[in-house]
Amino acid sequence: MISARSVACWGSLLCVFSAGCGKSAPSFTLPAGNAEHGEADFRQFRCYDCHRVEGVDLPPSEDTEHVSVELGVVDQPRDYADLVVGIINPSHRLAKGYTPSLVSQDGKSRMPVYNDVMTVTQLADLVAFLQAHSKVEAQQRTEYRDYYP
Repeated sequence: MISARSVACWGSLLCVFSAGCGKSAPSFTLPAGNAEHGEADFRQFRCYDCHRVEGVDLPPSEDTEHVSVELGVVDQPRDYADLVVGIINPSHRLAKGYTPSLVSQDGKSRMPVYNDVMTVTQLADLVAFLQAHSKVEAQQRTEYRDYYP
C-alpha cells in the first residue's frame, strides 16, 4: 500500500512544479476516486466538524469551538493540485475570509494532518467527493495501468 505520506511528497513536488515560471507544468492526478465513498470518508474523518459542503446534508459539529469553513464556495475555480494539497498539507494555504485565529494557530492550519491514517484510495475518493461539489479547473487525467492481476 502506498502511504498518504508518499502522496504528500509527490503532492509537494506537484506544487513546486505548478508554481514554476508561468509555463505549463508537468502534473499528475490520483487514480479516479469514488465520490460516494469520499462522502463516507468525509463523515468517517469527521471533516464536518470544521467544514460544510454546499448542497450536502451533514451532521452538525459537536465542537462549538471550531469555525465552519465552507468548501466549494470560491470565486474562481481551484486547480486539482490545490485541492489535493489542501488535504495532505492543510497549512499550505489557509482559508481566506475567516478570522485567522479560528483557522490557524502559530501560522499553521488547525486542520489535523491525516497523512498517516488516510489511505491513498481514501484520499482519491475524498478528492472526487469534493470535486463534485467544487469549481475545479479541468485537468487531464493520468492514465494508470491496472495494478491488480
